[in-house]
Amino acid sequence: VSDLRPSTLPGSPDVSRSMFDLRSPPHRAIKRYDSVSSVPSSTSSRKDSQGSNRSLDTITLSGDERDFGRLNVKLCYVPSVEQIWITVLHCKDLSWPSTCGENPRICVKGILTLPKPVHFKSSAKEGSNDIEFMETFVFAIKLQSLQAVRLVFKIQTQTPRKKTIGECSLALQELSSQESSHWLDISPPYK
Repeated sequence: VSDLRPSTLPGSPDVSRSMFDLRSPPHRAIKRYDSVSSVPSSTSSRKDSQGSNRSLDTITLSGDERDFGRLNVKLCYVPSVEQIWITVLHCKDLSWPSTCGENPRICVKGILTLPKPVHFKSSAKEGSNDIEFMETFVFAIKLQSLQAVRLVFKIQTQTPRKKTIGECSLALQELSSQESSHWLDISPPYK
């Protein structure tokens, strides 16, 4: 066992030279901690792999990394009349390709993937980051028929031209008479 008291350390009787000494000026490495910075994270910058500074809010994601937004829907099945109620509430954080223009008209097309598919479409709204639809669609379908079915939503632009800009889907095996709310992540359209 070594005795680590200062008197036994040759040539360094002064403990203040220790790297744990809090009296010495702060080490430069401490500047790396963003959590103690007063700069908001949206305007802070990092060094990328090439060593150049880039603002975090200028980093654009490509392909599947990009967030396409989310769709909020409510579902309910009314057994007494064998009806499914589908309410398209709104799209949040929606993004679309620049080729669609600044504010394209956007609608939500729904498909129940039955052997004979059932299609429905919301009215078209002016494109924005957060679009409220608040539209309900009612279909008379037996519950057994819906157990193996998916509900597919296609987010489409109507102007300048019709184009699917994103998709999401939901399985209906858990459908019940209790109204359920769902947030669905919008993905790039399938080829």
